[in-house]
Amino acid sequence: MSELHALRAHRLARAALSLPLLALLAACSPSAPIEEPVRAVKVLTVRSGSLEASQEFSGEVRPRIESRLGFRVAGKLVSREVELGERVKAGQVLARLDPQDYRLAADAAQAQYAAAVTNRDLAAADFKRFKELREQNFISGAELERREANLKAAQAQVDQAQAQLASQRNQGSYTALVADTAGVVTAVEAETGQVVSAGQPVVRLAQDGGRDAVFAVPEDKLGLMRDGSAVDVRVWPGQTLLAGKVREVSASADPVTRTYQVKVGLQGRELPPLGATVTVQPKVKNGDRPQAIKLPTSALRQDGQATAVWVLDPRTMTVSSQPVQIATADGNEAVVAAGLQEGQQVVAAGVHVLSPGQKVMLWREKTAQSLSGPPQTAVGTTSVPVANGK
Repeated sequence: MSELHALRAHRLARAALSLPLLALLAACSPSAPIEEPVRAVKVLTVRSGSLEASQEFSGEVRPRIESRLGFRVAGKLVSREVELGERVKAGQVLARLDPQDYRLAADAAQAQYAAAVTNRDLAAADFKRFKELREQNFISGAELERREANLKAAQAQVDQAQAQLASQRNQGSYTALVADTAGVVTAVEAETGQVVSAGQPVVRLAQDGGRDAVFAVPEDKLGLMRDGSAVDVRVWPGQTLLAGKVREVSASADPVTRTYQVKVGLQGRELPPLGATVTVQPKVKNGDRPQAIKLPTSALRQDGQATAVWVLDPRTMTVSSQPVQIATADGNEAVVAAGLQEGQQVVAAGVHVLSPGQKVMLWREKTAQSLSGPPQTAVGTTSVPVANGK
């Protein structure tokens, strides 16, 4: 019996020693993988729709005709009669050059003219005397013709000297810069004491009359601006609304900004002052609105340096990342320029908890359909019927 008790005690001791070892082995064994939950997502079917957001362009009011006025002759500027922003009348003197040299030139031309007249009178008297001698047959006909030729040459010199005198007098009158029409001085480009060349701009004058709203339009919005199309012009800060029509669209883009300049003729009795800030909004009919693919901003995510969306594969119910190119915004939605095709299904909510190849299921609210009403459709997209899921 003692041997039996000893054997039982030995077995109990071995069992007690093996329990910690089994527990240690159980702790070191790999645990069973946790299955990734199937997430419920909202999806939209990609469709093209018209852009609803109105386009606005910022510009300024400019004169329809703005001239850079300069002297027709060169000289030293001795006086400037107008200041920046001053209103001038037609015929008003704007600036003057030193006229001394032109006065001396006119005096010299006057002296040449007087000498030519004297020579002409002498040739005329000589011709008259020789004509009388010819009538008495004291001289030959050839000698009379020679005197007649001298008279014609003297008369030509008189005409030349007279034209030269008139030209020099005109040169002297050009030393006064005169406004051709009424307007407003918008710039002063020369100061007193400066020597200017002929044609060099001295004063910039905005003529009274029509005014334009001038602004720049990017190439993708150029289709909204057509010659003769109507636009609304709002003057800041008074918010005065004026009617306008597109009068001119630049034929080439600016080499630096790559935008096109557009001029809109303003209409109304009380036009805004020059340089005023305005916003121009084109009037676009529903049928003329451009078509584009639009997505809610909740469907977009950042994938590295690119913008991407999750595209659903209806057969496997898995999602894959699709990079897209965003052109602009239309209200609260993003306009997709490239990366998607019509008919594709895009995840519209919950995009930040998904991973490539992950299985998903379509989400539906638990409330009754009659109470919740039909699902809303985003502009340019169509909702997809979904199944219940958690």
